[in-house]
Amino acid sequence: MSSSKLINNFSIGIEEEYLIVDPKTGELSSAIENILSEGNDKLGNNITTEMLQCQIEVATPIAHSIQEARQQIIHARKTVHEIVSSHGLAIIAAGTHPFSKWANQNITERTRYLGLVTENKVLARQLLICGMHMHIGIDDDELRIDMMNQLSYFCPHLLALSASSPFWDGYDTGLQSYRSVVFEALPRTGIPPQLRSWGDYMEYIDVAISTNCFDEPTKIRWDLRPSPKYPTLEYRICDVCTKVDEAIAICALKVALVAKLLKLRRNNMSWRVYRKELIQENKWRAVRYGLNGKLLDLGRRREVDAKKLIFELLTFVDDVLDEVGIRDEVMYIHNIVTEGNSADRQLRCFEETGDVTKVVDHLIRETIEGVC
Repeated sequence: MSSSKLINNFSIGIEEEYLIVDPKTGELSSAIENILSEGNDKLGNNITTEMLQCQIEVATPIAHSIQEARQQIIHARKTVHEIVSSHGLAIIAAGTHPFSKWANQNITERTRYLGLVTENKVLARQLLICGMHMHIGIDDDELRIDMMNQLSYFCPHLLALSASSPFWDGYDTGLQSYRSVVFEALPRTGIPPQLRSWGDYMEYIDVAISTNCFDEPTKIRWDLRPSPKYPTLEYRICDVCTKVDEAIAICALKVALVAKLLKLRRNNMSWRVYRKELIQENKWRAVRYGLNGKLLDLGRRREVDAKKLIFELLTFVDDVLDEVGIRDEVMYIHNIVTEGNSADRQLRCFEETGDVTKVVDHLIRETIEGVC
């Protein structure tokens, strides 16, 4: 796929994971099997199970604009909301549940999940976490690897914007994205390594499979990866976003970053590829502080307020926003930076009420804001 084609005619897909809760108590409900058949009738294969029976995943069909993706996400959230509501339940879009215990949750009885538990034991049992994944279509294998190498730098910025998991087991963790900590306990997670080429990537897979590291490449769980199923680059860094407007803004920013780097490539330029170790340092800062700390500006070799770097990032992509038709959506990033991300709002709710169950009520409301 040429750079000009992607900039003007990109394809995307978004996946979101939600938690099913009892709105009366705020506790999780293992209700997936009760609502899945009705969900399949209304959303087809775009609704599915997750690791635990209190989780549900939705995916958009292939979209060719951010505006189309917005309508698809709104439709999916609204449909799931209506289904669970008919069972006296609710959904929340948050990276972790504020207080329910992972040990009390039931595993979804599917071969894939049971195998994950067999492989990873308690690490798999603890996956009471929800993320947002996004695919961007890039047909060229070599280009996907090149884009992954460059885009890894921006993963911490995206995580800081999306962080929605400050609580775990009723405890204020002091982190903004505890989901990231839980997930990185699994093997083959985190910031991806720098790869020389598509052939380099395939050699890694061949060696890993032949030495029984894993049996198939979906078990490569990097924050950004070539999709093992589709000709796409898959962003996996983000917590699920509580508000639809947040989700769409961050997804639009991901598109803008791809478009910007392809525009540079078209002009025989590229973004500098930095050491994975330093990008991982930035990821830790995003996990810990979200938008409220400092990130490393690796080009200038100094710490800079995260919010300032986000505004600089918006300036960096500004020249492609109109070309791709995503200016309004990306500009919502200003709201996130000035008003706080989901983790900030959850923490403010807890500070004001002193009651973690009120945080669940807050999440129920925000999850369907702009949807119903």
